[in-house]
Formats: sequence, C-alpha cells, structure tokens
Amino acid sequence: MTTERLGVVLVHRDRPDTVAATVAAFAGQDVETDIVVVDNSEDPAVTATLRRLLPADVTVLRTGANTGFGPGANVGLRHWLAQGRGEWVAVAPHDALPAEGCLARLLAEAAARADAGLVCAEFGDGFDLVPALDWVIGGFYRPATRGDGWEDVDYPHGTLMLARRAALEEIGLFDERYFAYCEEVDLALRARAAGWRVGMVWGAVVTNGTLPAQLIADYLQIRNTLLLISTRFGRYPTAVRAVLAVFSALGRARRDPGRAALHLRLESRAVADFFRGRFGPPPPDVVAMCAGQSS
Repeated sequence: MTTERLGVVLVHRDRPDTVAATVAAFAGQDVETDIVVVDNSEDPAVTATLRRLLPADVTVLRTGANTGFGPGANVGLRHWLAQGRGEWVAVAPHDALPAEGCLARLLAEAAARADAGLVCAEFGDGFDLVPALDWVIGGFYRPATRGDGWEDVDYPHGTLMLARRAALEEIGLFDERYFAYCEEVDLALRARAAGWRVGMVWGAVVTNGTLPAQLIADYLQIRNTLLLISTRFGRYPTAVRAVLAVFSALGRARRDPGRAALHLRLESRAVADFFRGRFGPPPPDVVAMCAGQSS
C-alpha cells in the first residue's frame, strides 16, 4: 500500500445506496484515504440513512440544500485543507467508481512531477478521449490515441480528479457561480496560469453510470460555457459562442420537433441568464420547465 495519504471528497445528493458503494470502492483501493461525503440532500432522513450506511470513519458534512457540485466540493475541500493531512485530495460525484489500482496510479504519476497541480483519471477502453478546450466552444472531449501514464491535458474532468494542496492554496477553490459544469475547466485555467501542470493518467480508470437530467445539463452547459469564455477569453469569443448557442438550439429543435419550443426557450434562457449575470443554481422556473422531460 502506498504511504501517500489521500483526502477524498465525494459530493452526494439523494443517492445514499450509490454513495455507499462509491465509498467502498475508494476505501478498497491500495491507498490510505480520509473520506468526506458532502451531503447536498434537503431531506434530513436521507442524511440519517447515509450515516447509517457509511463506515464510522467517514465524515459526513450536511449542507441542507442542493448547493451544486462545485460549491459542495468546496465544503469538503475546506474541511480537508483545515485538517492539514496529505498533499493530495480527490474530488468526485457520488457515483464515481475507481477501478482497481486507479488511485495509486494517479498518485504515483502526480508525485513524479513536482509541478503537477491537477490530474484526472481516464474512462477506460472504448472511451479514448481527453479533455480539451477551445476558445469559442469551451470544454469538450477530443478523440485521442491511448497512451500509458501521464498526458498533459487542458483540464481535468470532474468524474475523478486529484488536486495538490499547494495548488489549491495558491489558486483557490471552485468558482461557485458555476453550480455544476465548467467549474473544473475554470480551475484548470487558473492553475495553468499560475504555472501548475494539468494531466490525465492513462491506466487509471474511473467509471460512473448515471447520466444527468439532460435538459437541465444543457441549460447549465450553455450558461456556464459563456461565463467561462467571457471570464477567460473576452467579449468577441463570448459573442460568437452565444450565436452558436442559438443556432444549436434551432438545430436541436429541428431534430426534436415535438419539443422545439421547449429547446428554444431553454437554450435561449441560458444565453439570456448569462447576459443578465444570473448564475448559481438553475432558477426554479427553469427547473419547472424541464420537469417530467427527458432528452
């Protein structure tokens, strides 16, 4: 077992059985871990179930609200930073399952690079993709030739990423305006600007099996990508991306004519909310707009 002690922050909402399996997967790795579960459930009964299912040495931090992935992760990261144990911390959602040897491989590759600040796992055979960034499109995944070990990438994906304590102390934590989606891209841009290296490790595999509610994800992706581009690249790329979002909405409406009006309203709203400076959780009327729908 590696002597490096790893902090683990898992962001949970309303899936106690799922996060219990994820905790077991992290605890069963060949790495000493200090696991914190940030519970974003509004229901105290869910938290009670969570505490009953989890081992006694797992810390549960209840937020009492759906704070989102980035803000929820920040609750756990502040706890880990204050504890002062270990150089590295892992961040993942409640359904991320590291394969055997994943954490040890990530730590070994990161420890071999003094300037490594952020690193993520890969998705396994059949998913030969690396995170990439375009100044107009934003974050996306590009096809890649499978490697072995560390590969420099534009940003670490949020399914399973590790951060170095010194990097977080220098650049700060997730920007909480994002709520969910694009926050890891923003963090990576700040890390790289400060001279930290960002990578992905081939051979360190993570899987997760739950897709997000797609319409809400579409809203957040569009709004947050515009925020990312405006913050990091300026007005012109932002204007181009906003136009692309409108054309994307029109194309999506043509592919799904039964819900054309919904797609147009939702994606136009994402653009409008960006220009109004409305960030954080999706507004209640947007949630209601998407209720009962699927993509």
